[in-house]
Formats: sequence, C-alpha cells, structure tokens
Amino acid sequence: MRIYVDASVVGGCEDIEFSEDSLALWRQFIEGIHTLMLSTHTLRELRGAPQGVRDQLLKVPPDHQVVLEDSEEAAELAEAYLNHGVVGPGSKADALHVALATLGHANVLVSWNFKHIVNLGRIRRFNAVNVSFGYGILEIRTPKEVMDYDE
Repeated sequence: MRIYVDASVVGGCEDIEFSEDSLALWRQFIEGIHTLMLSTHTLRELRGAPQGVRDQLLKVPPDHQVVLEDSEEAAELAEAYLNHGVVGPGSKADALHVALATLGHANVLVSWNFKHIVNLGRIRRFNAVNVSFGYGILEIRTPKEVMDYDE
C-alpha cells in the first residue's frame, strides 16, 4: 500500500501523544510492508524540525519510499480546494498535501492534522472536488486507523 504522510506523522514519531502509532507505521515503511510517499512539500516543512524528527526519514530505505515533486497540476488542485471552501487561505499547505497525495495515486493519506485534513466534513469536501475534477477518491486517515486496517 502506498501511504502518503504529511509532516505531522513524521513529527509524531517524536511526540508522546502520537509516537506509538506513528512509530508502528514507520516500522512498516522500514520493513517494506508499505511504501512511504513523501513530497518535496513535506520535506520543506520538515527543514525546521528537530534533528530527531528529520532522522526518521533516513531510517526508511530509499527503495521503500517515493518522493513526489511539486507540480503545477497539484498547485491548481490545491487552489481548487481553497476556491471551494474546503479549507481557508491559511491552510494552503494542507490543501497541497491532499492534492499531491491525490495526484500521486496514494492509497491513503495519513495525518495527525485533525483540524484541516483528518476531518470527516473536510474529507468529503476534498473528495467532492477531486471527483468534480475527474480525480479519484482519496482515503484520509490517522496512522492508528491505518495500523488497524486488515487488507
């Protein structure tokens, strides 16, 4: 399964509240059970993170990860989310994560961002925009929900 992670999941590996589930998912990336999908956008967000957080990325072998590049198409889709009121202008970075995961054909986007991403109303609106633009539905879940998933 190709799992797109935003910076909150990487940071969650070092956070008491979220570390257990984040690290369990991270072990699956390391072992190659799932493919870690990141974006250059996620990497930019992590530049100012503590070294321990950034070091989590080095633990996943390169052949178990995919890095998605920014694109004009992703920027346009993120802008569509804003124009349709899915999130406000201050959440453009969050909208870009959803757009990149959508265009990268992730099986699921995982995040700990309950306000702007992992929120049932927003998930439905993100997907309504995706469908109206001819893209597929994107599953959006927390790492805990992904860990509890039996394929």
